[in-house]
Amino acid sequence: MRRLSTVLITTAFALCLPLLAAAQDNDVDKVNGSVQITAGQQAGNVSTVNGAVHIADGASVHKASTVNGSVDLGDKAQAGELGTVNGAITLGSGSHVSGEVSAVNGSLHLAPGADVGGKLSNVNGAIVLDNAHVAGGLGTVGGDITVGANSHVEGGILVDKPSGWFNWNSRTPLVVIGPHAVVQGTLEFRRDVVLKVSDSAQIGPVKGATAVKFSGATP
Repeated sequence: MRRLSTVLITTAFALCLPLLAAAQDNDVDKVNGSVQITAGQQAGNVSTVNGAVHIADGASVHKASTVNGSVDLGDKAQAGELGTVNGAITLGSGSHVSGEVSAVNGSLHLAPGADVGGKLSNVNGAIVLDNAHVAGGLGTVGGDITVGANSHVEGGILVDKPSGWFNWNSRTPLVVIGPHAVVQGTLEFRRDVVLKVSDSAQIGPVKGATAVKFSGATP
């Protein structure tokens, strides 16, 4: 099995390739600038280099990606897939991504009611779920993970061992499973982590770490 970091590096290279494909009528390709998809608008593949992608409330896109920029999905907006290199990704309340959400060197934040049908992963940067749902599991190499209160994760959690370019990352990640949160599947840790689990949370088998229980809203 390829390591998570290898997969994300491959994704980064793919996002960095020149945007040479012929765009469809509803595709948006840009270099050195941000892209704004307005409220209620429908778009195809949206991409830029050296700029952010803003998808407003209620809008929908097939795919959104950027290099050196953030991706923001508004409240009740929809997307098939989101990705960035060197930038954060945020999902608004009630938003939905049917596929994967991935970042290299960027944080991932899901607001209440946000839903991801695929995997949610990064290499470095915090992953935060706030009463949100992820169906395809969580993955990181060096980022902290917070599965906030009442959040639901299917597919487990993987914190992979640094390798290659990421061997320098010696920081110990913090993984917190909050009150009444549910994590189905194996929580696998291939490096040292601090794992704190609420006494009201439900989790699957833990491999490579020892869970420390806590009570109250936060550890």
